[in-house]
Amino acid sequence: MDTTGLAALDRRHLWHPFTQQRGWEDETPVVIERADGATLYDSDGNAYIDGVSSLWCNVHGHRHHLIDSAIRLQLERVAHTTMLGLSHRPAIELARRLVEIAPGSDSPGGGRLSRVFFSDNGSTAAEVALKMAFQWWQQRGEPARTGFVCLRDAYHGDTIGSVSVGRIDLFHSLYRPLLFDAWAAVPGDADHMEALLAEHGERVAAVILEPLVQGAAGMLLQPEGYVRRVRELCDRHGVLLICDEVATGFGRTGRMFACQHEGVVPDLLCLSKGLSGGYLPLAATLTTERVYEGFLGEHAEFRTFFHGHTYTANPLACAAALASLDVFKEERTIDRLQVKIKLLRRWLERYVGPLQGVGEVRQRGFMVGVELAGFPVEARMGHQVALAARRRGAIIRPLGDVVVLMPPLGIGEPELRRLVEITAEAITEATAQQAGRPQAAVA
Repeated sequence: MDTTGLAALDRRHLWHPFTQQRGWEDETPVVIERADGATLYDSDGNAYIDGVSSLWCNVHGHRHHLIDSAIRLQLERVAHTTMLGLSHRPAIELARRLVEIAPGSDSPGGGRLSRVFFSDNGSTAAEVALKMAFQWWQQRGEPARTGFVCLRDAYHGDTIGSVSVGRIDLFHSLYRPLLFDAWAAVPGDADHMEALLAEHGERVAAVILEPLVQGAAGMLLQPEGYVRRVRELCDRHGVLLICDEVATGFGRTGRMFACQHEGVVPDLLCLSKGLSGGYLPLAATLTTERVYEGFLGEHAEFRTFFHGHTYTANPLACAAALASLDVFKEERTIDRLQVKIKLLRRWLERYVGPLQGVGEVRQRGFMVGVELAGFPVEARMGHQVALAARRRGAIIRPLGDVVVLMPPLGIGEPELRRLVEITAEAITEATAQQAGRPQAAVA
C-alpha cells in the first residue's frame, strides 16, 4: 500500500495522542517505515533526523546491533511471562543493574535505592510511587499524611494519580473534578517549598518533582542547588521525596540521572522512556529498603502493595534494557556525550539564539527548549516551525511555542549540527511568514 492509501486509513481509523484530529485530517501524515541510527525514513523514502528521540526515549540510535541482538535472543526463550507468582532472569538481572547505577549507589548507608518495582510506562511509574507513598504512611499509623506537594507546571503523566500532581492547565484542568488535591510549589523557589511544608508538612506524604528540568512545561530549568535543598526540606519535615526521572534519566542531562548532579538520593525514583533504550514499553519505580520494609507483614495484615500490570517486566523489554546498559558501558556514552553537549550549546548560541522571534534558549545536557516570543496563539508558531523543519529533513515537536530538541545521545556530530541548523532555518522561515516579510538568511 502506498503513502496515499496509508494516510487515508490513518484518517479513517486512528486517534492520535495529544492531537486535535480536525487539524490532523487536513495535513499529510509522515508515515515512518524504517530507521537507522539517528535517522527516520518515511514510506516515500524521505530521511529525517530524529530530533526528539522518538518522544524522548531513544538513547543510542535506532537499530543498534547489540539491542537488536538481545531482543532476538530473548525471543528464542520466552516473549512474555507474568511476574505475579513467577519471576524470570531478565527482570532479576535488570533490577540488580538498576540498583547498581541508581543515585547514591556508591554511598554507604541504609538510604540507598535497593528495590525495583516494574511497570510499563512513565505515568504508571509515577502512579506507583504516589500509591506507595500513600500506603506506606497509612501502614505506619499516620493516616493524616494523605497529601502531596508538586511543582507548578508539573507533568508526571496522564493517569488519574499522575494528573492529580500535574499543573499544566492545558493538559490537566478539564479533569480536575476527577482528581485529588495537591499543593503546588513555585518551581525553583526553595523558600516557597519550605513555607508549604511548614504549613502542611504533617499532612504531606511526599513531594514529587522532575529534577533539574521540567520537560513538558517547556524545558524549564531549576537553579543550581534546588533539588538538594528540597531533599533537605523533606528530611526536616519527615516527608518522602519522589524524583520523576522519566524524561531526565539515562543521560539526558549529561549524567546517568539528574539527581546525581546534586548528590541527591530520593526515597522513590521513577524511570521509563530511555530505560529500554527506546525500544519497548518499560518502567520502574525504585525505592529504599525503608519504604520496602513498610509493606512487609503477615498475610492477614494485608500490607501487600496491591498494584500490578499484565506486562510488568516484560522479558523482551528487560532484555532491551539490559543491552542498553551494556551499550552505555561499552561505548562510554556519558563520557562521549560531554563534548556533544558543549557543541550543542555553541551551535545554539550561534544559529538559534540571535534569531528574531526567539525569546530564550534553555539547555541542560541534551535537553533543549527554544521559546518563541511575541506570536498569537492562533498562529501556532511552534507547529509551523516543526512543519518547516520537516520539509528540511528533521523531526522536531513543539510544546506550544517552545520548540524542543532532544536527539538520541548516540547522534553523530555532523547530524547534531545539521539538526540545529535546520531548526534555525525553520524558525527563520516560519517567523518571517508570520511577519509578512521576506525570509532572512540564517547566520
